[in-house]
Amino acid sequence: MDGIIPVNKPDGITSYDVIRFIKRTFGLKNKIGHAGTLDPLASGVLIICIGKGTKMSNVFMHEDKEYEARLLLGIKTDTDDIKGKVIEKKEVVVSEQEIIGVIKEFEGEIEQVPPVVSAIKKDGVPLYKLHRKGIDVSPPKRTVVIKRLDIKSISLPYVDFTVVCSKGTYIRSLCRDIGNKLGCGGTQSALKRTRVGRFKIEDTATLKEIEKNGLERYLIPIKKVESRK
Repeated sequence: MDGIIPVNKPDGITSYDVIRFIKRTFGLKNKIGHAGTLDPLASGVLIICIGKGTKMSNVFMHEDKEYEARLLLGIKTDTDDIKGKVIEKKEVVVSEQEIIGVIKEFEGEIEQVPPVVSAIKKDGVPLYKLHRKGIDVSPPKRTVVIKRLDIKSISLPYVDFTVVCSKGTYIRSLCRDIGNKLGCGGTQSALKRTRVGRFKIEDTATLKEIEKNGLERYLIPIKKVESRK
């Protein structure tokens, strides 16, 4: 069995939990992995690669991603999302026009500092493991590209927006930085990945559907994946 399965990951579980579920449910012995981690808080498109399909993982990792995100203003957390420890609270005294103006400043090529709780490694150790041990870490800045950033709605203290971005972009960091720029702080309270390259949320299958109908129904062969480029 070789190919990929675009999965609609639910929130509340890790990306590797999806792999474990598939392996356990179908007794899969093939090599299996995913092409781009989604945090437990996040839902949406997760590309699962099976067998020789794992060789395509790097291709998907470099594809543009699209997200729907919810920013909560007035709160800072140690993880840059709502699941983290609150480290600061401020009153939100900003206008809609200020929010629109600041958010648009983040379009284009920007320098971004990843969250201290992430899978990025320092000396071979993931930062989230160092954080759990109480070790202070300062992730290095990286250059990312925000190709499109559109506000869907503003209902303070919440701001809903969509973003199309390059490989390596952290939406948690984007929420944090927008909040800081507005002077009140901010954190990511919800996130859904709606696209990876050409694969959209409509192309995905839920874990319940996969369990009910079997892997073969949703497996996309390597040749078919390549033809979609």
